[in-house]
Amino acid sequence: AERSPPPLPLPPTSRAPHNASVPLLCWHWDGSLVARGLLSARFSLPATSFLILPSRRWIGILVLYAVHKGQFNCPGGGLLHSYLLVLLVLLAAIICALSALVYVSMQGTISNPGPRKSLPKLLYTRLLLYFPEFIWAIVGAVWVSDSSVHCEKTVINAILGTVIASWVIIIFTIIGVLIVFDPLGGKKTFYLTDGVHRNLESSQSGQLLFNVKNTATRVWEKRIRLMCCCIVQDDDHRVAFTSIAELFRNYFSDTDLVPSDIAAGLILLHQEQDKMESCPKEPEEVLCHSPSSLVTDGLDFELENAAHYMLFAAAAYGWPYYVYTNPFTALCKLNGDCCGSRPTDSDITGSDRHNFHFGSILKITGLQYRDFIHISFHNKIYEIPFFVALDHKKEAIVVAVRGTLSFEDILTDLSADCEDLTLEDVLENGFVHKGITQAANYIYQKLINDGILNQAFTIAPEYKLVIVGHSLGGGTASILAIMLRNSFPTLKCYAFSPPGGLLSKTLADYTKHFIVSVILGKDLVARLSMPNMEDLKRRIVRIVANCNRPKYQILLRGCWYEVFGGDPDNFPTELDGRNQDALTQPLLAEESLMVHRSPSYNALDGESHLHSPPQYPHLYLPGKIIHIVEECSSKRLCSSDIKYTASWSNETVFSSILISPKMITDHMPDVVLNALNSLSQEHGSCISCLSGLVSAVISSNVDG
Repeated sequence: AERSPPPLPLPPTSRAPHNASVPLLCWHWDGSLVARGLLSARFSLPATSFLILPSRRWIGILVLYAVHKGQFNCPGGGLLHSYLLVLLVLLAAIICALSALVYVSMQGTISNPGPRKSLPKLLYTRLLLYFPEFIWAIVGAVWVSDSSVHCEKTVINAILGTVIASWVIIIFTIIGVLIVFDPLGGKKTFYLTDGVHRNLESSQSGQLLFNVKNTATRVWEKRIRLMCCCIVQDDDHRVAFTSIAELFRNYFSDTDLVPSDIAAGLILLHQEQDKMESCPKEPEEVLCHSPSSLVTDGLDFELENAAHYMLFAAAAYGWPYYVYTNPFTALCKLNGDCCGSRPTDSDITGSDRHNFHFGSILKITGLQYRDFIHISFHNKIYEIPFFVALDHKKEAIVVAVRGTLSFEDILTDLSADCEDLTLEDVLENGFVHKGITQAANYIYQKLINDGILNQAFTIAPEYKLVIVGHSLGGGTASILAIMLRNSFPTLKCYAFSPPGGLLSKTLADYTKHFIVSVILGKDLVARLSMPNMEDLKRRIVRIVANCNRPKYQILLRGCWYEVFGGDPDNFPTELDGRNQDALTQPLLAEESLMVHRSPSYNALDGESHLHSPPQYPHLYLPGKIIHIVEECSSKRLCSSDIKYTASWSNETVFSSILISPKMITDHMPDVVLNALNSLSQEHGSCISCLSGLVSAVISSNVDG
């Protein structure tokens, strides 16, 4: 079926996306601007959410008008009366336009916009209504501030609140447009695949491609700068902005999906995944945690250590973690204990107003002031907080690195380019995550150049070195352990929920001797890497493009399934009835949602060229991996009485992103700590039971 009028001429190697036609700027109602003519308008539920706000606003103004109807007989009251009446009419027109948008956008399917062909006219109508709305907001501000108006205070305050609400909505709308506005328009369809080699200097289409890519990078840079406007920006920030902008440009340039498409795709993938979970796994995928292996594999020993050191990793978050886990008592305890002067025994750098951070670390770890060698709360891009403390229980010098907690940390996470990490006398050409490596190098310089570790080992020379961290802190701790391995051969590292795209295969294998990674359930971060994200994008495109149900049905039923459970829906798709050979070929709808294949996308299919390696190669989790999974619990978020099992796993288990309501909560440090404590307590109770059983057997034998 025809999706749109004949497209504009494209270079021979390009393919028009499914909605490329007249090059006009149109606004997708779920938050993205695209330069396409005929909108496929895949935004039924987001449009509904935008309809709720003006409807509630209209009802509120109507109630306000009815309550104060007889109080406008005052000097200037006619102006206020006229303002409310016109605003009611204007909002009614906006509600009608949005209602029509919602109705039309519910027609058809994601990949079949034919029934929605009248949507652009309705969208332009709504956009035109912004002009009288803006003008009337100015008029209202002038009239309500006019000194000639002498009405009751309650009436003026009510009208003033209405005017302020109008301006807040307008300002947020402008900010949203600035963030999502895409000046590229249909030019993004000129992107070429990596398989085509052209001379950018001499080819007109190649020069256009070069310009479009630069423009796309600048667009993403502008968006990132706007979202990070609250932080001080220096040269490191500018370099990071460019790097992250290129990452987003590479990832989003080859698809024609909007946020609600992605939401629908995630819902469909989750239900499809739940259907497949009952299938038996390959025996070599996971090494079973069987009773016969308890002694030889050291799993219980590592779990007990992990539960202990996870406290330090969680404590590195400071007062936010302590308040989050003790919402009713934390502030009172911190106010009572932490308002004194800073201890002089510890070397503390960075801002810690009222000693809240340090006080929280003390309470979480149970250590004393004198046990801390160095604490850094300094936080910039590539420079993350950490502390060094003496753990007398385990006789260890612990370096704990904080995870993501600020905009600067997010920029460090997203600086996902690869760089070489060459280790003398160990191996060469190991690839690592650039941003996390720079953070590890910052801490390395502090520990070695500032003599922090020398000071620690002077106090406790017989202690061993242990490096721990959660999330970003886990990735940083892993690379820091690699850097310190030659100087401290007996060091140990525990990385809790580290990012998946961290180390190349050679480095990951090398770290199995001294790093233990702990992953809980379907943790998203532990599976995050550019190849995995490309694979997820391909899966979303495939399942969304070939589903024959309207998107609003997918989203509504999906929300019900996620909240209340039940059986996964059996949505009919174009995949039904096709033979196995046909399933390997992309369908028309799937092809229409892909503008071109990105380098990483090609790499997944084994199509990368020998002399053109992908920009984002496969990176893996560090060290040996302990995978903790739930046992005998509900799949819903509100489930209780959760039991866990743990097993040694390998990196291939985390080569695909799993969709689940718990993919975020399984990453949270308090959830990881609770799971480890549960396993540790269970192991302790089992040891007690075995001891009691052995004693009973010995006693019975003696009596016999």
